[in-house]
Amino acid sequence: MRPPEQVLRALPRPACAYVYDTATLRARAASVRASLPAGATLLYAVKANGHPSVISTLAGVCDGLEVASGGELRLAVAAGARRIVFGGPAKTDAELAAARSAGALINAESVHELRRIASLGGDTDVVLRVNRPGGGLSGSHTMTGTPTPFGLDPAQLPAALSVPGVRVVGFHLHAVSNNLDGAAHAAFVAEALCWSVAAAATHDLDLRVVNVGGGFGVDYLGDASIDLRPLRGVPVPAGVELIFEPGRLLAADAGWYAAEVLDLKTTHGRTFAVLRGGTHHFRLPAAWGYSHPFTVVPVEAWPHPYPRPAVRDTEVDAVGELCTPRDVLARGVHVDLLRAGDILAFGRAGAYGWDISHHDFLRHDPPEFVIL
Repeated sequence: MRPPEQVLRALPRPACAYVYDTATLRARAASVRASLPAGATLLYAVKANGHPSVISTLAGVCDGLEVASGGELRLAVAAGARRIVFGGPAKTDAELAAARSAGALINAESVHELRRIASLGGDTDVVLRVNRPGGGLSGSHTMTGTPTPFGLDPAQLPAALSVPGVRVVGFHLHAVSNNLDGAAHAAFVAEALCWSVAAAATHDLDLRVVNVGGGFGVDYLGDASIDLRPLRGVPVPAGVELIFEPGRLLAADAGWYAAEVLDLKTTHGRTFAVLRGGTHHFRLPAAWGYSHPFTVVPVEAWPHPYPRPAVRDTEVDAVGELCTPRDVLARGVHVDLLRAGDILAFGRAGAYGWDISHHDFLRHDPPEFVIL
């Protein structure tokens, strides 16, 4: 999608901002829902983008929200979420109590966590997160089928199901992040449902919920996203609620990170576009080790008495304002024309952008946040 250039040109200078488009959020949620099996539950994973406007928009068009901390739980409650699911491997006692008070369904990660939930008193519905052998999906982060801190080993199911004071109503089987293969994802969901039915029969469990998490991917180096249409044909057993918890696919295309070019310099044969901004605002490219594509937004005004730095028909590295050579958003990107005062707009920044970044390093001013 093209960045909202007029909005970016109107920013206070030097420009530095996140822009979130709520219409895009609503449209993407409708598209994702239309591709899921009939009757499936769609939750937005707040960890992808916790801006209150993003949360309230998606809370209104999804069935609810998935949270992974007490802070996210408070945001979900404030947004009026119709449904809340609480996951994560390190819940505190206070967070477990708050989740229960909020009526959230808890994804329990261990036998010990089940006992802690039971100690709160009263029967509580929970879903067991299980780290099953084999994952069957490729992506940026593998959550299951390998040693990770997420979920319990299937061999621990008998112990988990024997904890008094909790009602286990199903399984949470999230496997991977940022998968781009829709057919493989559909096969994973179908297999997860079959496994859940078999495990419930083996352990005499009244299976009511199967949560397959999210993991719907986008290609940051291009325009592709996972094709969810194969999911539509996955059969869901009668009486079982199938829950999906995507974050990235719902929010990524609804956001841009924009930063003004403060300087252009060539040293040792490389040209650098030095930005008002950087990885302390948008950490994803550095964290994943790739160059994030950008669009040059030309700004014609140059209200200064000194010459305007400019480069033509060359490759540039887009780097930030931090005092570290690792503050790089893109390397070796060809530009036809780039000048100090122009703005670089990084698309697909609506998910895992600001929320995963090290904001306080060097204490630069934060970006503006513009909601469309």
